Amino acid sequence: MTLLEQGIAHHIGPEALARLQRVRVGLAGAGGLGSNCAHALVRSGFKRFVLVDFDRVEASNLNRQFFFPDQVGLPKVVALAANLLRINPDLELELLESRIMEDNVQGLFAGCDAVLECVDDPFVKKLLAEAMLPTAALFVAASGIAGCGDADRIRTRRLRANFFLVGDEQTAACSDTPPLAPLVAMAAAKQADVVLHHFLRLQRDKIAPAIRTWGVRRAHTKGAHTGAPLQNCIGQP
Repeated sequence: MTLLEQGIAHHIGPEALARLQRVRVGLAGAGGLGSNCAHALVRSGFKRFVLVDFDRVEASNLNRQFFFPDQVGLPKVVALAANLLRINPDLELELLESRIMEDNVQGLFAGCDAVLECVDDPFVKKLLAEAMLPTAALFVAASGIAGCGDADRIRTRRLRANFFLVGDEQTAACSDTPPLAPLVAMAAAKQADVVLHHFLRLQRDKIAPAIRTWGVRRAHTKGAHTGAPLQNCIGQP
């Protein structure tokens, strides 16, 4: 178990961590949403990822994407993999430097338990939704995350049992509302939170007795993380 995994297990327990580590997560896009989603999910305990993106890191990406100046010019999936492996060197990563198209969308994400839509192109968003919604995979999309101010407009809606949408569903990136770090990172965090919450809930029945005991012995009673006990996090949405 890596140092990161030891730290995560301290907070959620080894059984819940083991459950998360069996989940295969597909990231459609490794830019502002995808790179930050992956970052949050790795720090939450997930370790099996399919990273799909055809693009390369550009200087204009550095204001909001999880890349560094010396990675400009690298394929995004390669650069992102390097950064994620610094957090947890035991990750299982499949890197696909590919465009998402009608004839490959099913194959790219075959076997994924969750797929996050993190792309800009409306046509590709539609392709992903049409491919994923009929499956049992959790599908988390985003729409309307540009600009700054009024952060509360970035909301999460459950549209179907396996379909969540994050964003305000209207604010597109343009000269008046450019893509900026705070709201992009917030939307990515919300997408990651949907995935984390979903798979922790599946562990609820197995770890609930342990959580009840743990909650008495190790209640969060001090520091910045004071709040509801863990069983509230894995209850009904």
